[in-house]
This record gives sequence, C-alpha cells and structure tokens, in this order.
Amino acid sequence: MKFSVARPDRIRAINQRWLLKFWKQNLGDQHLPQWQSVEAENLSAISASLSFLDVIGSNGLTRYKIRFHGETIAHVYGATDCRGKYLDEIIPSARYAEAQAPYRQTAHSGCPVYTIHDVIDSHGRLVHYERLLLPFARDGKAVDRILASFEFICADGAFAGHKLMKTQAGPPALRLSAMIERRAIL
Repeated sequence: MKFSVARPDRIRAINQRWLLKFWKQNLGDQHLPQWQSVEAENLSAISASLSFLDVIGSNGLTRYKIRFHGETIAHVYGATDCRGKYLDEIIPSARYAEAQAPYRQTAHSGCPVYTIHDVIDSHGRLVHYERLLLPFARDGKAVDRILASFEFICADGAFAGHKLMKTQAGPPALRLSAMIERRAIL
C-alpha cells in the first residue's frame, strides 16, 4: 500500500479533525505526544468509535495488541470483546497484509495516517469507512501506542452496520491512503 502525503483538511469527519488537533496540542516539544497526557474524559464522548492498540515489537516483528475498542467498532466488526487480542489474531490472514499496512506506517513513521475504504452494506448501499491512526509514545520518541478513530458514512444516511466488515465479499476498495503532514496541522 502506498501512502501519499496529505494536508489535514483531507479528513472529512469532524470528530477525526478534532482528534488530530488534540494530538497536535499534546505534542508539545517532543517528536510524539505522550500517551500519559491523554485524559480519558477528553475522549469519552467519542469512545464508541475509538480503538487503542499497543505497538509491540520483538525479533523484527511488530504486532498490534488491542487494549480497547468501542461499541461501534464491535458492532461493525461483529466482535464483542477483542481486548488483549492482536490484530493478526482477528483479521483473516488473506487480508492481514493490507489491513495492517496503515498501522505499520503509523508505527514506523510516527505520523498520523488517514485511510478511506468503500464497503457495501447488506442492502447494497455504499459506505465510506474512514480511519485515522494517531501515534503516541511513553518516552515521546518511539511509537508504542496507536489511537484509532473509525467513522462509517453513507450518503443515504442509515446503513446496515451489524457485522458490516465481516459481510464483505472481497477486500474493501481503497479510496485514499495518506500520511498527514505534521507541519500543516493547526
């Protein structure tokens, strides 16, 4: 998967734009914001669409362990509780390489990554699946946590969301994959 470089205004969802500004405000004079600076109450209003993952590396292999995922994510993926599991344990192996590429890009670059995929619900409606990945670090230098925000948008308004991601006949169609320019974040 290739990642273009995009300005922050490419992000369409208001909550995700707010999260990007929140990330930048917590950056301070460090390379990455420290996870400890994030106060849970600041994120509680949008927590249903969030996932927190630990970035764990050993022997040259990086894995992503789910620490938390909100109700919306559980609903569209058809998973009740994925806490403590790794992405490679819950994403089918045939789709894992492409699915984890944005996480890998975020972890290795230390930059926010934004993707848009198109999926089709059970009634044939087009749904845009937008994901913003934000890197964090305990030491302010090396990415060890990723905050993921998910937005599902349908031009028709409502869509059939239950197990939306599990009912796809093939992989979601990629519309955009981009790293967000750090210097352009307001």
